[in-house]
Amino acid sequence: MANKTKQWATIIVMIALFAMIAFVTHLCSPMSIIVKNQFGASNFLSQIGNYGNFIAYLIMGVPSGMLIKRYGYKKTALMALAVGILGILVQWASGVAGFGVYLIGAFISGFCMCMLNTVVNPMLNILGGGGNKGNQLIQIGNVFNSAAAVAIYILMGALIGDAAKAKISDATPALLIALAIFVIGFIVILFTKIQEPEQVVEKKEEKDRYSALSFRHFKLGLLAIFLYGGIEIGIPTYVLQYLTSTPDAVVPGLGISATVAGLIVAVYWLMMLVGRFIGGTIGGKVSTKSMISSVSVIAVVLLLFGMFSPNTLTIKVPGIDWANLNLIFVELPVGILAFILAGLCSSVMWGGIFNLATEGLGKYTAMASGLFMTMVCGFAIVVALQGWIADLTHSYMTSYFVVVICALYVLFYALVGSKNVNKDIPTE
Repeated sequence: MANKTKQWATIIVMIALFAMIAFVTHLCSPMSIIVKNQFGASNFLSQIGNYGNFIAYLIMGVPSGMLIKRYGYKKTALMALAVGILGILVQWASGVAGFGVYLIGAFISGFCMCMLNTVVNPMLNILGGGGNKGNQLIQIGNVFNSAAAVAIYILMGALIGDAAKAKISDATPALLIALAIFVIGFIVILFTKIQEPEQVVEKKEEKDRYSALSFRHFKLGLLAIFLYGGIEIGIPTYVLQYLTSTPDAVVPGLGISATVAGLIVAVYWLMMLVGRFIGGTIGGKVSTKSMISSVSVIAVVLLLFGMFSPNTLTIKVPGIDWANLNLIFVELPVGILAFILAGLCSSVMWGGIFNLATEGLGKYTAMASGLFMTMVCGFAIVVALQGWIADLTHSYMTSYFVVVICALYVLFYALVGSKNVNKDIPTE
């Protein structure tokens, strides 16, 4: 009974960390509106916060896995939260100190997010026993991740208001909330007993001839998570840019207020929350392979419809006004609704890809998790590529070809690339 209580305490802490990761990570996309106004950045440069945040994963991924092997999951989480506190403070100071300081703050926050992700994903997978149950726990954690993402978009939309007057100082309440979350999280984890898996101690004279990279399905999974970032982040980021850009801008949009656009884009993250709730509910019964392949096909269909449906074909798209607890409806091209509904599909991809990529790795899981997190740099690179194409073609819709290609690869990985063909490698 004591072990079960300790296990559930650990699960709850890991799920809380999932929510923290989303709140800070998704702060970068609405902050891009501020960056465009205060620093005069292009679409490509406005995503500098996302670039700094996610490229930090490339640097910190492997060291995070090494920290877990040496210090364990709890101490690594505490170190991550301390780094996160510093990152938020630096971003806050950028309103006075300038564009470069904002990038440094986002970069430091990225270190924190990488370390936390390296802790949370394998812990939930291990606590669930791997397989479908492990995927189910990760999906449940992602429900809270999505809830925090919804909250940050709504909050930032309300704080920014008029995109043409947006300043870093407008985001102060959101930054203070993030700071408080990290401080409280640090205190809670410090006094919580975490049930950690045993770390395999290798003798110095023994050098393992294998590693996580010896597994083909893991290497293909690294590319899958690299490209997945273009789906999860690219869709809402450029919907937000499209909605808020004026019709006479270099890359034209619809020119609606950031407040209303934030309420609409928040529905995308609500769709992710719903999708992850469904995934968490059925994850123990439906194979991860079937789940990911199905949502990938639907995502491609929705994206293509969103890109090619005429602007003259409109529909009332919902937004959620949490402040007044009611729905708002805005007449928008029907393609915007298709992009928002794609959140149902992207919702389960992260947990599913991680589950498939680390299945059967055994003692290589901790280091695999670190390597896996390095590929989150793809969130920055693919989103940057999409922004570059939008600037080059003067069309947000054309830029979504990048997202379609990413979804097609995830489909390939689920159907073909995720098969473990290296079962002869000892993992105990």
